[in-house]
Amino acid sequence: QVQFVESGGGLVQPGGSLKLSCAASVRIFNMYAMGWYRQAPGKQRELVARISGDGTTNYADSVKGRFTIPRDNTKKMVYLQMNSLKPEDTAVYYCNTYYSPDNWGQGTQVTVSS
Repeated sequence: QVQFVESGGGLVQPGGSLKLSCAASVRIFNMYAMGWYRQAPGKQRELVARISGDGTTNYADSVKGRFTIPRDNTKKMVYLQMNSLKPEDTAVYYCNTYYSPDNWGQGTQVTVSS
């Protein structure tokens, strides 16, 4: 069973940065395309960034140019580097597989506020 543990969230001022980490318990991590998702209060969960096994990335328009999603296949980790944070980035952030995400973890809270 695939499981994910997210960490690194917190309170940050607008314009600040945070780096989220996700540890994956999978046998062959590099075969999975991975995604970072977020869910703000009262809103549906949305995909913000994804990375394929070979490192190809895509970003939601709302975070393009501000977020990056590197991965380390040897450590079975995927990260979300978030720069120039805005109050509208406030949400619980989750990582999961890009195709057929399931078995969601606890997520990590990101709050952008002055």
